[in-house]
This record gives sequence, C-alpha cells and structure tokens, in this order.
Amino acid sequence: MTGKKVTLGTRPSKKQEPISADAWVESSVNEIEETTEPIKRLTIDIPVSLHRSIKAQCAMRGTNMVKEVRELLLQKYGKG
Repeated sequence: MTGKKVTLGTRPSKKQEPISADAWVESSVNEIEETTEPIKRLTIDIPVSLHRSIKAQCAMRGTNMVKEVRELLLQKYGKG
C-alpha cells in the first residue's frame, strides 16, 4: 500500500425528504393568481426555435415562461 488515507466528507445532518408529485403539482397551481374559476392545463407543441426565444427573453427579464404565455393568451382571448 502507498500509505494514502482517503477521507470522506461529513455525514449530512438531516436527510431531505423528496417532494411528492402531488405536492409539486399543487405548488405550481398555487402560483396561479387566486381565482374562483377552475384551472385547466394546456399543452401545445411549438418549434424549438420559438421555445428557445421565449425562454431566453424570459430569462433576460427574470420572468416565468408560464406567466408570460398566460398573459399573452389573456391579451388575445380576454378573461372570458
């Protein structure tokens, strides 16, 4: 043997519990503005170039893509 001693890092003091899928979905729904109207999820397919453009512009402004797209939809189609 070469006499090298391998030291390990300290043991974590508290194990973080993973967040459940239900809790993750509920947390995203809570970000939606408080309203009495039920919420529906919308899934769309867009070109990669458009997605990159939206993501980059939102990152530069420090905003959330979901909120930006929601605002655009509200501008186009109104609040019902």
